[in-house]
Amino acid sequence: MVLRRLLNASREPVTRLYPLTVFFAADGILFAAWVVRIPHIKAQVGATATQLGFALLCMTFASAISMYVAGRLCARLGTRLVTVASFPLVCVGLVLPALTRSPIQLGVVLFAWGCVYGTLLVALNAAAVEVEKATQRALMSPMHGLWSVGGLVGAVTGGMLVERLTTSTHLGVIAISGVVTTLLVAPSMMRPDSRSAGPGELTAATAPTTRHAPQPAFPAVRTLVILLGVVALCTAYGEGAVGDWAVLHLQQDVGASESLAAYGFGAYMVAVSVGRLTGGLIIQQVGESWVLIGGAVLAALGILVAAWTTSVWVAWVGLVVVGLGLANMFPVAMARAGALGGSRGVGLASTIGNVGMLGGPPIIGFLADQWGLPAALSTIAVLAGVAGLIGVALRERMAPRATVSPAKPDAAMLGT
Repeated sequence: MVLRRLLNASREPVTRLYPLTVFFAADGILFAAWVVRIPHIKAQVGATATQLGFALLCMTFASAISMYVAGRLCARLGTRLVTVASFPLVCVGLVLPALTRSPIQLGVVLFAWGCVYGTLLVALNAAAVEVEKATQRALMSPMHGLWSVGGLVGAVTGGMLVERLTTSTHLGVIAISGVVTTLLVAPSMMRPDSRSAGPGELTAATAPTTRHAPQPAFPAVRTLVILLGVVALCTAYGEGAVGDWAVLHLQQDVGASESLAAYGFGAYMVAVSVGRLTGGLIIQQVGESWVLIGGAVLAALGILVAAWTTSVWVAWVGLVVVGLGLANMFPVAMARAGALGGSRGVGLASTIGNVGMLGGPPIIGFLADQWGLPAALSTIAVLAGVAGLIGVALRERMAPRATVSPAKPDAAMLGT
């Protein structure tokens, strides 16, 4: 009976903002700790650049597979349970790469970790969609903003600890902290909200669920979800390309020193964080379609400036504009996919988006060998344009948040 009540409660939509903010920020810290330690793990397993690339592809490929399955899992078990169960598993998986001794072992471990990580990412985004529906507030962008802030914190602390702690110790401390965080936050995440609903707020008892609220069948909205997934793909392509190639471009093509190049990328990351933290307010004012369109224009103009200028400072400005443009495009795509298709919509859009993150960096590398890095980075502008055109096409189906009925968010999204 206790287990049945727990499972029933886990299927209720998430309505509490606090535990979700903690999980988003903690995940950012965790992922940044991993990124900081990649060079050390590469040296530890004796991997070449190509071998490391294939090992990282194992993680990305596994994430893409698990994301689609995770949408169905969240629909069956509820985002509460999937989030609380997957986060400590991700924490445990963080330590495993530090224990490997060969590139093959690293690839196997990263594949397993990617399966769990993809599940967590879908659960977090699906939970954010549920909170948005319950509160009638645009919260997806601020949630991703907290992830970015967590990433900055993790990168800074990781840089401070990288010479003081071994890789296994550093990642172990982060993992234990993550498990403890789960134990502290899980009760609030799992407990149904029995309080009376205030203005603009739903309780777990009154919030719409996939079992009771009228929603269109998933096949009926699949095409729209796929289009939103393409927006996520275009955005992830840009984010991955800037993340992997911006510093090299600033040094190699613009003539920046190592420190100035690093600071330039830092300015881009700050712009992304600020854009996402303020994204909720912007979305409430202008609507999601204009955020997509405006973000695409900013991203395209910014990357063209950053790619072709010969001035370090102008390139910095270009990267800041790119960061502001890309900041809210992925969160908006996830929010709308979730409003249309629930957790299955988030899973499908995430899977498509992950293709951009997977393919972006190697495509940029191939094009850079053929035509140079500035031309290769300019492809970000092309895909940003594609995302902007999709935003134009869907603008009549993207109702402003203030007009979306809590009981029928999907119908409002479809313009019915």
